[in-house]
Amino acid sequence: MRIVLVRHGEPNYEKNCLTELGRKEAMQAAERLMEDKIREIYSSPYGRAFETAKAFSDLSGISEIRTLDFMKEIRFGYGEALYDGGNPWDEVDAMADRGELINDPNWHDWPFFQGNLATSDVDLVMKETDTWMASLGYKREGLYYRCERENDEEYTVALFAHGGSLTAMMSRLLNIPFPYLCALVRMRHTAITIIRMNSTPGSATTPVVELLCETRHMGLPEKCK
Repeated sequence: MRIVLVRHGEPNYEKNCLTELGRKEAMQAAERLMEDKIREIYSSPYGRAFETAKAFSDLSGISEIRTLDFMKEIRFGYGEALYDGGNPWDEVDAMADRGELINDPNWHDWPFFQGNLATSDVDLVMKETDTWMASLGYKREGLYYRCERENDEEYTVALFAHGGSLTAMMSRLLNIPFPYLCALVRMRHTAITIIRMNSTPGSATTPVVELLCETRHMGLPEKCK
């Protein structure tokens, strides 16, 4: 099985939708995704992700878009101070600048993540990722996923979501500490990542990254104007 992860196009955050440029980006991504023989579409409930998914749905003729509520974008901040401090991406950059360890598996214990809304949101994504994977036929066992579905290696699904929630999902799938993955992976709008799962029934496997943050469909900047 292949799982295609797609970040949304350029957003209007205030209106929770795509900008005109974002809609063009979504169409370019949709055309690119036609190469992947996708059979099912999943999306975050947020408008900017759902619009990006809808562009592919319309082009591919796959009418059903299944909403995954847990894949809405993660928040950050402390208490009622939403987005006022507590940005994980800023923090890992600052830690690297100070020469501090950012691939610590015990990152939950860092003072920065204590009481940070990002922590609870990331934990929810990780928990529900395993539930979703089980629905696709991959049961979590320790650090790995056991294949409980038929051998259909090329069966492909797509998930349209957000930079933060997709990073949290990949952190769980790949067993990479969330802060470290924040430092390693920065997704441009409509970036495409492909995860391949071993489809041998009964096998325990770790996901393989087949493609990471591809944006070749964007072409030169003027193509999106």
